[in-house]
Amino acid sequence: MSDQYPVRDQQATYFLTWTTVEWIDVFTRKDFKLIVVDSLNHCIKNKGLVVHAWVLMSNHLHMIARVREGFRLTDVLRDSKKYTSKAIAKAMKGSLRAAADGCWT
Repeated sequence: MSDQYPVRDQQATYFLTWTTVEWIDVFTRKDFKLIVVDSLNHCIKNKGLVVHAWVLMSNHLHMIARVREGFRLTDVLRDSKKYTSKAIAKAMKGSLRAAADGCWT
């Protein structure tokens, strides 16, 4: 979470929005959408995340969520965003490498 909108109560339910850098339409590709879904599912199963509703748009995610007692929402969000951004960056590099290889064959 940003300093502008701090999580004051770690167990409260929040309306959350994640955006991509410069609002780039990253989530138009199915494999990138699945990375987000996999990350959310992992957090639900292993990190105490409780998702009441969510929608993934082309360049942002809206979610109404909280965490179970014993977990911190800020930690779950930090970990999920870190994993998601690294996984998408890795997938993008793989796509660029494959495209470059195709140009030379």
